[in-house]
Amino acid sequence: MSMISLVLTALADDRPGLVSQLADVIAAHEGNWIESSMSRLAGEFAGIVRVEVPEGRVEALEAALGALAPRGITTTLRRSDAAGETHGQAARMTVICQDHPGIVHAVSAVLAAKGVSITSLETEVYAGSMSGERMFRAEVDMVLPVDLAAGDLSAALENLAGDLMAEVDFTDIG
Repeated sequence: MSMISLVLTALADDRPGLVSQLADVIAAHEGNWIESSMSRLAGEFAGIVRVEVPEGRVEALEAALGALAPRGITTTLRRSDAAGETHGQAARMTVICQDHPGIVHAVSAVLAAKGVSITSLETEVYAGSMSGERMFRAEVDMVLPVDLAAGDLSAALENLAGDLMAEVDFTDIG
């Protein structure tokens, strides 16, 4: 029987046992947990999981995940096209500056204009060590399109750093 690749998202008030509940449902439907990313923010749990299940089990898995709603776990399930994943040069960027509205907007606009795919984005606002001012930090993992030179993106990011009065560290890890 062929396996179907699915992407599952889950949202809930954070509490112990959430991942176990999801894993129980996936395992009960002969699913294989392939990769995931999960986080807790402001008391909320959010996760995204790629699973593979036998083709004949997809509808039953979807129904079982829907049955988690009365327990406060909201899920969605979509077929995944693993062949459609972005290929190219991997890179990482760190942005640090004083916090103000629009930073993610500005960073994502530059990356989108260059055709860059963001594979991971983590942000935080924290108190600066000396001044106590609110500081913003972003860690961005990305994939550059095959026709974009790392130097071209680096130059665009240097311009962005000046506009944001930010420290932007770009590393080609491809």
